[in-house]
Amino acid sequence: MQERPPGLYLHVPFCASKCGYCDFYSVVRPGAVSRWLDAVSLESKIYKDMFPPFGTFYMGGGTPSLLDGPDLERLIKNIHETFTFEEGFEFTLEANPDDLTTEKLRVFEALGVNRLSIGVQSFDDSELRLLGRRHDAESAGKAVEAARRAGFGNIGIDLIYAIPGQTERSLRATLERALSFEPEHVSCYELTLEPEAPLARAIERGEAGKIDDDAGKNLFMTISDVLGGLGYIHYEVSNFARDEGLRSRHNSGYWDHGPYLGLGPSAHSFAAGVRWWNLDDVDSYCSKLNEGDVPVEGSESLSESQILLERLYFGFRTADGLPLDFFDSLPDGGKTLAELELASLVRIEENRVVPTLLGFLLSDRLPLLFSAD
Repeated sequence: MQERPPGLYLHVPFCASKCGYCDFYSVVRPGAVSRWLDAVSLESKIYKDMFPPFGTFYMGGGTPSLLDGPDLERLIKNIHETFTFEEGFEFTLEANPDDLTTEKLRVFEALGVNRLSIGVQSFDDSELRLLGRRHDAESAGKAVEAARRAGFGNIGIDLIYAIPGQTERSLRATLERALSFEPEHVSCYELTLEPEAPLARAIERGEAGKIDDDAGKNLFMTISDVLGGLGYIHYEVSNFARDEGLRSRHNSGYWDHGPYLGLGPSAHSFAAGVRWWNLDDVDSYCSKLNEGDVPVEGSESLSESQILLERLYFGFRTADGLPLDFFDSLPDGGKTLAELELASLVRIEENRVVPTLLGFLLSDRLPLLFSAD
């Protein structure tokens, strides 16, 4: 199988405020943007000519849409001067609804952004307040409409489920509102909280409720039922596309175990069986590069068994699954596979092992049932 082109990821570590649930690295320090831009330019030069043309470019965060026009132009100009991209490459930018002004959308389009991933999270105002989001449901809807008017033909709406206090009724209302905009892509992520997250501490103090596992499973089933009923393809545990050609090409590269380069603080990279990751502190990241050093915090060379386990992990998260003969290389692979099929966790289709909806629910556990040693 021919290896897919690599993906380029750029982590923008700035936010206007910190949400109570988020565990991605970001800071509320707009004054650090200029220094960070200089550092990204230095880091990109380290990897110049080390990768073939990229097939995707993904700006995540943090809040990439928070950057102003001149800073975005400077950033993208540097990227194109340093790296090459395949014709028709996918260029995704994560955006906060509050940032999607007509002027900002024009800047995105002029810079070649052809896919917007809008972090709505919910169309329920009480849920948005609990999550600590800056926008409300009305402004979120107006942002999606503005993006469509600006000519964007590939819009993704990102949602969160299993929010404390969320019911099937409120979730269905959010889904119906999201689908009224006919987005090309919908992501629905289960709320997970690190112990130190403000929302986690609020739950621990009894100030907010918690969705139990059974309720979370029912909400997951509701999402798949509603979106699937309208023809959306449930192609990965948390992701739905209006048709096959609208899957996230960048994220699919991760799930296919393809190569990618990550720039910016906390960004991860993977190529030729080696994974490495950057320092998750913007000051340390900038200082290292200004001193002529790489900002890498650590790396690991994956063993054959680790690669097999990761392929299982990613494969069970996607509707494409894994080739049937892949399991021949695993001790007792056929026996374990038969047990999973009997339990309706997987099915065999065209010589591929694909997870069922129930299998999706347990996708993180299924790889542990196979021994790769």
